[in-house]
Amino acid sequence: MPCLLALTPPMARPGRRWPSTSVPRRGRTVAALPRRCFCGRRHLIGASSAAALLPLLAPPSRAAPPIDPEVMLERVHPPRPDWYEEFYAVAMDQGMKSYEAEIAGYKAKLFSRLSTTRKNILELGVGTGPNFKYYASNNGCNVIGVDPNKHMENYARKTALSAGLPSSSFTFRRGVAEALPVEDNSMDVVIGTLVLCSVNNIDMSLREIKRVLKPGGLYLFIEHVAAPDGSLLRLVQGAFDPLQQFVADGCHLTRKTGENIRDVGFSSLSLDSVRLSNAYIISPHVYGVASK
Repeated sequence: MPCLLALTPPMARPGRRWPSTSVPRRGRTVAALPRRCFCGRRHLIGASSAAALLPLLAPPSRAAPPIDPEVMLERVHPPRPDWYEEFYAVAMDQGMKSYEAEIAGYKAKLFSRLSTTRKNILELGVGTGPNFKYYASNNGCNVIGVDPNKHMENYARKTALSAGLPSSSFTFRRGVAEALPVEDNSMDVVIGTLVLCSVNNIDMSLREIKRVLKPGGLYLFIEHVAAPDGSLLRLVQGAFDPLQQFVADGCHLTRKTGENIRDVGFSSLSLDSVRLSNAYIISPHVYGVASK
């Protein structure tokens, strides 16, 4: 550290004599000014300055709270007109039925990994609640559904009730993946299906998922991803990606989400891939379970 070098007195080189610090003058000795001052005051000032800098130089605490969820929500998902958010909620409720029919077998396989002992569940991008039927009937589970679109709440509550989840066990919170509105190490399970395609910052979102999971907690995911590089479908995805982001609330077609999940540092990861037949442009998928 360069700032510490100034606190160390110079060392004499072999064969070199440092000039005397006193000069004889008319029978008496007068102290000459030294070239550098290494007195206690200098050390005290340097030490005080270094101590003042320690909070700036020290790495942030792992227990530090994330960015305020409300601030992050406004930053990455500013309010849309009510008509648009209601239209999008209706489209998700009515327009995804063929997709849900084809993906049902994979979801059933994935959610079978959940045990009845995992009670605290957060579903990220809960939407209208299409996943509730796979896990919400577990006795005693409490579900927090996070979604930036407030119009999803009514649809999600109706779906939760039909799946056997009491209203008292379901909480809807407006929020985004980059700053989840829950405490550290508080969730047994985090669920996300078709979510990471539309977040603003995928790596920050994955770090947030890890933050809120308890040690040993599970992250269950299904995401559509980019087709292999050089394929015709990958070229089509690249061409339509800007339009997709505009009409589908920020959804990206070309993300390699499986690689992001692999790189974030879960203690264990089971990841599979599949290609759906009735969703051409988003047909490549990854799905699996990661453990904190």
